[in-house]
Amino acid sequence: MPQFFLNKRLIILLISIILLVALIGYSIRERGHLSKPEQFLKDVVGFGQTIISVPANSVRDFFGSISDIQHTYTENKKLKARIDQLSQLSSEVSILKDDNDKLRKILDKKDDLSAYTTIQATVIARNPDQWYEHIIINKGKTSGIKENMAVITSEGFVGKVKSVSALYSTVELLSAVNPKNRISAALIGDQKKAIYGTIEGYDQSEKVLLLKGIPYDLKIKKGVSVFTSGLADIFPKGLPIGTVEKLVPDENGLTQTAYVKPAADFYDIEHVMVVKSSVDKGMTDINGGGQ
Repeated sequence: MPQFFLNKRLIILLISIILLVALIGYSIRERGHLSKPEQFLKDVVGFGQTIISVPANSVRDFFGSISDIQHTYTENKKLKARIDQLSQLSSEVSILKDDNDKLRKILDKKDDLSAYTTIQATVIARNPDQWYEHIIINKGKTSGIKENMAVITSEGFVGKVKSVSALYSTVELLSAVNPKNRISAALIGDQKKAIYGTIEGYDQSEKVLLLKGIPYDLKIKKGVSVFTSGLADIFPKGLPIGTVEKLVPDENGLTQTAYVKPAADFYDIEHVMVVKSSVDKGMTDINGGGQ
């Protein structure tokens, strides 16, 4: 009896294996249509994949967007740093170009002053409270600088050396408020003759130098050049000071004052030349006297 049941189970197992193999063979063969069970199973699996893939893709897209934003932020940060560097570089190039142009003008001016000994210097300090009074340059006694030497830019005469140390000098500008700061000047009048006067002061409101002592009966056209006269043997002759803007009668009625537009820009001074005659006759104190 037990042997019968054992054989029966064996027969059922073999039949099941044969059916399974038949089903597998039937399912894997090529055919144009799926069976109903296969279609159902495929639909169930596809629906499950859809349910899983939608949030999975959303999560993937979300973190992908965060990654893109981070990448964009990093790139923008790099680009901004690059733009800042280019802006700074452009500013430095502009400053160097302006500095180079001023130095070239100084060198060109030096050729025009071949009759004089010139010492090139750079402005290193300027007091904001006395902007139109003094400048400090990087040359002193060791470079041959002495008091009362004339100081010019590429445009024209700006002042005189007031004090000197071994390595530095202080320059008093023509625009300084100092009644003792007088410069002997000359210009050519309508009669083609030299007219002399003295630069005495600076009008801050008009931004002009005051050329005083011109005879009342002389006529001077606007735009006539004013230059150092060289009469006192302190400043070289012919250094440009400026051009006449207008004439104003003095209170006494005997003389006139010419408003002279400075040839040099007293506000923007970076490079200068200290000038003395080729034959140094000695520097005398100009306080109270003309040059």
